[in-house]
Amino acid sequence: MDFKVIDSNNAVVSTNKIIMGDIEEITVDIDFPQEVIPEKITLRWYIPATDCAFTWNPAMMDIHGLYFDWGKKTLKSRLASCMPLQQLISRRGKNKLSIAVSDVDTPIEIATGIREEDATIECDVTFFTMSTAPRKHYSAVLRLDMREIPFYDSIREVNDWWENECGYKSAYVPDAARQPMDSLWYSFHQNLDRDEILKECKASREIGMETVIIDDGWQTDDNNRGYAFCGDWLVSERKMGNMAALVKDIHALGMKVMLWYSVPFMGIHCDKYEEFKDMLLDGCGDEKTFFALDPRYKKVRDYLCSVYVNAVENWQLDGLKLDFIDSFILKGKALEHDSRRDFQSLEDALHAFMSEVKEKLTQINPDILIEFRQSYVGPSIRKYGNILRVGDCPCDILKNRFNGINLRLTSGRTAVHSDMLMWNVEDTPENAALQIASALYTVPQISVRVDKLPEKHYSMLKFYLSFWKEWRNVLLDGRLTATNPESEYSLACAVLNEKAVFTTFNDTVIPVETEIAVAVNASSKKSLIIKNADGYKYRVVNCMGEEISSGDIEYSLQEIRVPVAGIIFIEK
Repeated sequence: MDFKVIDSNNAVVSTNKIIMGDIEEITVDIDFPQEVIPEKITLRWYIPATDCAFTWNPAMMDIHGLYFDWGKKTLKSRLASCMPLQQLISRRGKNKLSIAVSDVDTPIEIATGIREEDATIECDVTFFTMSTAPRKHYSAVLRLDMREIPFYDSIREVNDWWENECGYKSAYVPDAARQPMDSLWYSFHQNLDRDEILKECKASREIGMETVIIDDGWQTDDNNRGYAFCGDWLVSERKMGNMAALVKDIHALGMKVMLWYSVPFMGIHCDKYEEFKDMLLDGCGDEKTFFALDPRYKKVRDYLCSVYVNAVENWQLDGLKLDFIDSFILKGKALEHDSRRDFQSLEDALHAFMSEVKEKLTQINPDILIEFRQSYVGPSIRKYGNILRVGDCPCDILKNRFNGINLRLTSGRTAVHSDMLMWNVEDTPENAALQIASALYTVPQISVRVDKLPEKHYSMLKFYLSFWKEWRNVLLDGRLTATNPESEYSLACAVLNEKAVFTTFNDTVIPVETEIAVAVNASSKKSLIIKNADGYKYRVVNCMGEEISSGDIEYSLQEIRVPVAGIIFIEK
């Protein structure tokens, strides 16, 4: 691969290539004339556009075509947002080129697009796409995988490379991170009430949820959304009463408790605002009612860390939902020097802050639960949290399934959670069940009022959670495959120890290759075609677990009626 360097820093850029078959690892060394805040530096190269049909990256949720060289598909990555990985895929779902960078902290962009003049694909990797601390030298490894293997296997191997060769070891994942949860955000928003929370916890625990996440609103009497009241982190006694007593009561129901914090935000209505108003990041927050704190000040880090430590210790919390860490951005006035800071690098400050939070909280509780959500889900973040959640997509089965599968492929053994699952109670139980069926390969977070569900919706949710828990090890630990990423996946399957769980979204042919198989019909079709299972027995249930039919499979291709959101169980 021949690289063109695009640079306005007058830097010396050198590359050293190691070729391992169809994988190339290129060490990129950049030396600056003096210590500077680097401007962008781009490595550009071209590959033939032969059998390249689609583009994929872990942040993608739009058209998956090849794009143009003058309007490339661009993946943006930094410590607190996504990961430096982009891939070109053939029409058969094979990897054509996977581009990854060893440094997942520095702001980096990967971009690809068709060059019209010669039907090649112009590939760019650009370093320092946002301001960083001054430096005189930089080094990273660019990994190019050109093996024609299934695209998902190439993605998984990049994740293994980051963890095993680049040093990004993931945090310990306690079992509680792999159990269904009740999140109160969509079901309550800020309208929290102690007695209603206890009713909801009792109802959700009875059908298999084992942790409750108390979201935004516990810290303020205000219910107008926004973050103008974030920063003091004192309990709204009108809503919550005594927090320690509430947590104790929830524990008595057999549930764990997690509490939400918007990590960076300091609102103008908080008492602490006056103390920290000269330690803020420029251009972060809405700049009118709330701002983002600057973690390069030790005082900021110490304060935030003390908030979490005191909450976990004093209220006996089991975990924290740490939100919005992608709002720490270095720009504007924050680039000016301030001798009070003990870090110049925002990335270094974030590492120091999150390391301290993790260390102190695990000293209190080794099984502490820490949730982050898209887009802060990369290898660095997985060192500090054990739950990664799909970004907010209420009622959106397409985004939940696509982002959930993408997170599974890029997150190793870290617990991947669905976005909070919700639906309109006037909808059919089948349509409501599709919210869960489309997110089966993630840990379900439920965000409906369980205690107020219609009878059929309640029966559906109870059945689906029991099904998920029974098949949890296959769903979470099995080898996950998925077809047609350009269509947000048409069929997904997890296989473990001769057991397979399929979910069909569009492709209704189920290729059975294991002793036991289960297929969930998350498509709009009312039947599935079972392939290569002649001689097996089957049983079909609807979305509430009621048996619809059973019998023997007699043919190598046999169509069997399976209702929408229904499940077919197949075994020898």
